[in-house]
Amino acid sequence: MKGFNFSEFVPPEQNGGSKFDQLLNIFQQLLLITSGDVEQAMAWMNQLDRQYSLTDDKYGMGNFFDELKEKGYLTEENQEGKISITPKTEQTIRRSALDEIFGKLKRSKSGGNHKTPFTGSGDELSSDLRTYQFGDTLEQISMTESIKNAQINSGVDDFKLMERDLEVTEKEQKTQTSTVLMIDISHSMILYGEDRITPAKKVALALVELIKQKYPKDTLDIVVFGNDAWQIQAKDLPYLEVGPYHTNTVAGLELAMDLLRRRKNKNKQIFMITDGKPTCLKEGIRYYKNSFGLDRKVVSKTLTLAAQCRRLDIPVTTFMIATDTYLKQFVQEFTKVNNGRAYYSGLQGLGNMMFEDFQRNRRKNIK
Repeated sequence: MKGFNFSEFVPPEQNGGSKFDQLLNIFQQLLLITSGDVEQAMAWMNQLDRQYSLTDDKYGMGNFFDELKEKGYLTEENQEGKISITPKTEQTIRRSALDEIFGKLKRSKSGGNHKTPFTGSGDELSSDLRTYQFGDTLEQISMTESIKNAQINSGVDDFKLMERDLEVTEKEQKTQTSTVLMIDISHSMILYGEDRITPAKKVALALVELIKQKYPKDTLDIVVFGNDAWQIQAKDLPYLEVGPYHTNTVAGLELAMDLLRRRKNKNKQIFMITDGKPTCLKEGIRYYKNSFGLDRKVVSKTLTLAAQCRRLDIPVTTFMIATDTYLKQFVQEFTKVNNGRAYYSGLQGLGNMMFEDFQRNRRKNIK
């Protein structure tokens, strides 16, 4: 079972929750690895059961499978008549990924509350204080600081609270952000015995659920790129597979920019998860490919798009799942041209880094 490390999970007898919940957690991980193939995931579940005794004489794997259907996680009501996962399972996988990668985040009561480093008209109080100005509301007045100023200015014996004493709490302006997440699905994402696509899918699922829960007014579009690039929906993520593709980063960036042009938000950004160099361009109906090194023609076109993104105030944050020196040099050049960010990530830290950057990228409103 390439890409699945059972040692990451606590055996059921040492973990809280019902037997079903414990098995469901493992089953969800396997669904991501098998790209939603229920039969393969269940075959692996049985193999793990034989090896690690996940079930017992009272609750077997057959009971678990029946309960999955009874609780609405699996269905046979589809055109092919095959057992498949349901939207309930897709949502459960997203929430599980969110909890695992980003921690348990409470839902914000107001949508789109991305703070900028600038203050202005808004509806969320900051910790900054300033002198009262005409038009400030009563709830903005900091009584503690204002009374302290009055005592200093007029003294305790002749205490007067004047307009000059008033200090108010600044309001922070809220922004809404449009994000495009680009995922490399070229063949190298499963080469050398390392499953890189499953962590990428898990991070994408967690980001989708984070935005749904905490920033519902934000937008997230997902683009996958191999020889070509196309958009997928969040519901498609569990089924995403790597293909026999080269890496057409240019096509991915072009589609991402096109999607962001349609968004009305002023704050826009691109996250790109990739493990290799750009190796492909499409010229008319033909593909120009070179996987033997950094091709000057491909690199030049990629850097041109990086510069175009910068002119449009669209930063690109690259999460590079590779450590080759010449690839790092390319990413550094790409990042410099775009004025974006780059991370050279191991698979384990990918989610945490993306979350931190997503929170940090609360950028100013573009004029």
